[in-house]
Amino acid sequence: MKTIEDYNFKDKKALIRVDFNVPLNEKHEVTDATRIEAAKPSITKVLEDGGAVVLMSHLGRPSGVQEEFSLKHIVNKVSEVIGVQVKFAGDCVSEEAFEMSSNLKSGEVLVLENLRFYEEEKKGDQAFAEKLAKHGDVYINDAFGTAHRAHASTTIVAQFFEEKCFGYLLAKEIKSLDKVLHSEEKPVTAILGGAKVSSKITVIENILPKVDNLIIGGGMAYTFIKAQGGSIGDSLVEDDKQELALSILKKAKEQNTNIVLPVDCVIADKFDANANKDTSAIDSIPEGWMGLDAGPKSLENLKQVILDSKIILWNGPLGVFEMDAFAKGTIAVGNFVAEATKNGAFSLVGGGDSVAAVKQFGFEDKVSYVSTGGGAMLELLEGKSLPGIAAIEEA
Repeated sequence: MKTIEDYNFKDKKALIRVDFNVPLNEKHEVTDATRIEAAKPSITKVLEDGGAVVLMSHLGRPSGVQEEFSLKHIVNKVSEVIGVQVKFAGDCVSEEAFEMSSNLKSGEVLVLENLRFYEEEKKGDQAFAEKLAKHGDVYINDAFGTAHRAHASTTIVAQFFEEKCFGYLLAKEIKSLDKVLHSEEKPVTAILGGAKVSSKITVIENILPKVDNLIIGGGMAYTFIKAQGGSIGDSLVEDDKQELALSILKKAKEQNTNIVLPVDCVIADKFDANANKDTSAIDSIPEGWMGLDAGPKSLENLKQVILDSKIILWNGPLGVFEMDAFAKGTIAVGNFVAEATKNGAFSLVGGGDSVAAVKQFGFEDKVSYVSTGGGAMLELLEGKSLPGIAAIEEA
């Protein structure tokens, strides 16, 4: 795997695909700079070697040129994070943009305007990618969040470079997932939560032979419980996935994978933070009530499994953690994973909701690694080849 460590960038211009798709408030100010901070080590490496940097990214889902999605709004924050006054090109493939990148001196950084102002970006257009390639001598992909898209800037552009490599962030993402999927250390435990079985089917099927324990929680657990004849009241369920749930349980048994399902849950009489609450066995929830969080017995069952693990993957919350009343299960699992990590386990957290939960409840620095790409991480877990990664590995 060719990484940024394999290169010296003295007198070279690095074109880096970063993921600066960051949240902005009404005043167009960056409200969470995590993604910018994650790209800093790669940018710093090029600058310290004596090179110059051209950064390209998308922001939001613009339809043509839309001022609210301009990357000019994030330039000050990027400058602040990396400690260099960043220049900005008001387009990504205009003559002015090429002039700015060709005049860049060592130690300077240029941010190009939003790539998605051009439809050619998402279409993976060859001619557009070739134009982008003119901005640098070396191509670095450091945008894991978009590595599963065969877009011009993430995949196609790599064809036009003899020298190309992974940035620190993308390399770390690949190594972390590889550690989970191909670990020599045992036991390996995967915690899968979230709302639907359908969004995790291929993940479950791919990781079943690779894990010792599979903890299934969140909304998707109720499909498994109902499939086995349980009464789940008004809880979330995918009726068309019940046979699939049974086949997953059967496969797990054949492969000696221990599946851990909840045995009780916190129920509510409506989907509301102020609803009436109670605790129920998960297979006998009364009509008119729904399960919204893991119950105390379930958490007790999970605790030892997690604490005994050497490798832990956590993707998806165990309840409706956005409401304080139903956040206890997700917080408890966060505590168990943090404790296991402190005791020497390697823990990887990924997927939008679990990352949000980890940040919200202060576990970010208590786990081994927090992935920056939800969709990309899921596709790697499904065993798929990611175009943005393949484009570098085929070098």
